[in-house]
Amino acid sequence: MSTSVGTQGRTGPSPQPSPVTTGEGAHPTPSPRLRGEGWGEGWQPLALLAAIALVAAPFIGSGSTWLTLTVAGLAMGMMLFVIASGLTLVFGLMDVLNFGHGVFIALGAFVATSVFGGMGAFAGSESIGANLLAIGAALAAAMLAAGMLGLAFERVIVRPVYGQHLKQILITMGGMIVGEELIKVVWGPQQIALPLPQALRGAFLIGDAAIEKYRVFAVAIGLVVLLALLWALNRTKLGLLIRAGVQDREMVESLGYRIRTLFVGVFVAGSALAGLGGVMWGLYQQTITPQIGAQVNVLIFIVIIIGGLGSTFGAFVGALLVGLVANYTGFLAPKVALFSNIGLMVAVLLWRPQGLYPVTGR
Repeated sequence: MSTSVGTQGRTGPSPQPSPVTTGEGAHPTPSPRLRGEGWGEGWQPLALLAAIALVAAPFIGSGSTWLTLTVAGLAMGMMLFVIASGLTLVFGLMDVLNFGHGVFIALGAFVATSVFGGMGAFAGSESIGANLLAIGAALAAAMLAAGMLGLAFERVIVRPVYGQHLKQILITMGGMIVGEELIKVVWGPQQIALPLPQALRGAFLIGDAAIEKYRVFAVAIGLVVLLALLWALNRTKLGLLIRAGVQDREMVESLGYRIRTLFVGVFVAGSALAGLGGVMWGLYQQTITPQIGAQVNVLIFIVIIIGGLGSTFGAFVGALLVGLVANYTGFLAPKVALFSNIGLMVAVLLWRPQGLYPVTGR
């Protein structure tokens, strides 16, 4: 039986979705379609990344400047991927359009300011170990707080509107506005500094190129999140059950598993990843406001549209494309930098209308 579930989770036919219910017994009626989470679905998007970098090189001129911009673009892309991965996970597996994702980003960033404030001696210490302790505590606290908020968000706001996309958009946007106001009550409406810990300040010198330490750290975190998600979804029993539940909820429940509980766990995990991304984005900006989540929401949706709605690896490639294009155009043509990502999205959709790595049948 387990072999049958594993096969269906990858290539099985799409059954009709079960009826939507609301209230206490409500559950997501996820789109019964194949969830592609690998990188073997096409090499062209990966080649596009290399092509953009190579085409930009002669226009930039200086090799050291090109290297600095490329690493900066990849780091920005990794941060966007970490933020977008939670939204991609929720939409790809639960078919929920959560436009309130920004409140988890903002909460994660503000919780990090409180942690760093309480561990100022560790964050400002010359000891790398003390710095890492402060960073780890901030990331863990942000993910915990965002995950707990996600649990309440799913129960109170999202659960009554499973299967109703228009209502999901409206009610989750309202939830984000309320969340931002609550953040103002706790931390105030003013801009707050979120300085880098001592260990992440400065840069590595590679010839004439200066590679900021924090950008290297962001790339490492992004890779860890990507590999962890792909491994969890494709190589663990939990991931197998979640994907099988997407395809055939009744069959998995007949084996004794509570699919609703698994999907709530998916939502909490997606919220926690948003909190992690909020800390990274706040450290990248080094200042935060209660609107930080709403401000980055536009980039997040561009990323997941480019990547293919619901595809984790697609969001990863899309985020790297957005990061590279934003940095190259910001250097070459600052006046059009604000529109570069919109132009990139339009170009990708003209090439592949369903995104770079489309989820089958979506």
